[in-house]
Amino acid sequence: MPLSSNSLERLVPDHLSEGDVTGRETLELHLERYRFAARQARAGRLLDIACGVGYGTRLLRDESRRVNFALGVDLCEESVAYARERYGRDGVEYRTGDAMRFEDSEGFDTIVCLETVEHLPGPAGLIDNLVSLLRPSGVLVASVPTTPSVDVNPHHLHDFTERSFRRLFAQQPLEERACLRQVQPFGITSTLSRGEARLAELRPNLPRYYAMHPGAALRRLASTVRFGFVNCYITIAWQRCT
Repeated sequence: MPLSSNSLERLVPDHLSEGDVTGRETLELHLERYRFAARQARAGRLLDIACGVGYGTRLLRDESRRVNFALGVDLCEESVAYARERYGRDGVEYRTGDAMRFEDSEGFDTIVCLETVEHLPGPAGLIDNLVSLLRPSGVLVASVPTTPSVDVNPHHLHDFTERSFRRLFAQQPLEERACLRQVQPFGITSTLSRGEARLAELRPNLPRYYAMHPGAALRRLASTVRFGFVNCYITIAWQRCT
C-alpha cells in the first residue's frame, strides 16, 4: 500500500493536517496501543511486524528500556524507506518483508502485531508464524477491531469479536497476561458523506453491499444496538508458556 497523507490504513504522523480529525484520533489510538505494548515488552529483541512508516517501532525502542533492539518489518518498500529516514536510530532497524513468511534465525523476546490480523486471508497462519519466532517466555502483543469493519473498510477481510479473536490464539502455547480496550466514536453523517479526505476510501454504495451481504447488515445492526456509533478495539498481550 503506497504512502498517502489521506490513506485510510497507513498513517503518516508528519502528514496529518489540523483538519484531519479521524486521522488524529486514529493516531492517538495507535500510540496508546504501542505504549501498552512497550509496558509489556521483555528485555532483548523486539519485532514490530507490519510496522507501517515506523513511528511505533521507534516508540517501542524509546519507551521500553528493556528492549535493546527493535526491528520494524513492512511489506511496503516506500514505507520502510520513510521509516529508515524519519525514525531510524541506534538499536532500531527497518526491513521489507511479508508478515506471513518472515523468518529470523535468532527469534524475538517481544513481538508486536497491531491492526494487521484482520487484513490477511489466513490469520491463523500469521499467528503460527509469529509464535514460531517467539523465544521461550516471550511476549506477543496483537490487536484488532472488535466491532464490524469489513462492511465499511474494503481493506479488512475479517470481523472479530473479543471471543473470536481470543479463539484464534487458543491452540497456541500462550497465556494471556494483559489487555487494553479502546472505543472510538464516529459521526454517522460525516462517515456516510465522506466529509474528510481520509474517508473517501470507505466502501462505496453500502446499501448495495448490505443487500448482497445480509449477514454483514445484521452484524452492523447488532453492533449499533449494543455499542452505539463507535468502533471498539482490543489489544492483548500473551506470554509464551513453553
